[in-house]
Amino acid sequence: MLSTIPIRYVEPVYRPPSEAESLILPITDGCSWNHCTFCEMYTAPQKRFRARDADEVLESIRRTGESVGGEVRRVFLADGDALVLPTRRLLEVLNAIRVHLPAVRRVSTYCLPRNLRRKSVDELRELAAAGLSIAYVGAESGDDEVLERVNKGETFESTRAALDKLGAAGITRSVMILNGLAGPELSWRHAENSARLLNATQPEYLATLVVSFPLGEERFRGGFPGWRPLSLRELFLEMERLLEHLELRRTVFRSDHASNWLVLKGTLGADKQRLLGQVRQTLADPANAPLRPSWARGL
Repeated sequence: MLSTIPIRYVEPVYRPPSEAESLILPITDGCSWNHCTFCEMYTAPQKRFRARDADEVLESIRRTGESVGGEVRRVFLADGDALVLPTRRLLEVLNAIRVHLPAVRRVSTYCLPRNLRRKSVDELRELAAAGLSIAYVGAESGDDEVLERVNKGETFESTRAALDKLGAAGITRSVMILNGLAGPELSWRHAENSARLLNATQPEYLATLVVSFPLGEERFRGGFPGWRPLSLRELFLEMERLLEHLELRRTVFRSDHASNWLVLKGTLGADKQRLLGQVRQTLADPANAPLRPSWARGL
């Protein structure tokens, strides 16, 4: 199917794991912020941020509809933060999807909290009514010092405000927290304040990933010189701390990304004690601890 899709892609292309079956539709290239020192996704020269030409995007949707329109059920708006575009432009894209890809039942995108500062709840409701279903928000941490050291460009309050806006508009929120981001020095604060952010906003989905640096740690350490990676035990202790402080009612929780050492799945708060039990059992018996992250197991 991919070979028949008339869309211009700029490699590498990223999307959330749960969008594996989605049509990736770039309406921007790169990330409009792109200063987070932990993120390597859009640092390649060809991924410099730009909004795609509106006519190119609309033509891609029309031609995709002609070739595989009946097969597409989900669309992911790429790249790093499509919601940076004006509401008018986004509505044009969503309306074109509705017309030319009539089988689509879900449209999703990454979302930087900063890009919702100039969007009202009413605008977001318009986007939801036009088909925008899910926003993936990389909160990373709820601790302001951690966010400052990794140059996230956000605070606890700016992330909370964005998540509340999305929730008020009826857009499903999937929040990501980075296990190990704070190193040992700020680990407890990172876990507790991340839980505080999540408790305040009650997102529909929560995922945790483990921070990693395939291209090296130099860029990250520039703003966080005392940082070191957490040991396996420290990662599990941080996860225990996060779960202990979470008071969520109906949030689907997943810690099953390729970077995670211990796979955890459940609904919070119904499964909180079971999930805590899994972490504590692993901590109590080192023989239970995996020797490799999930992507490497079985090799």
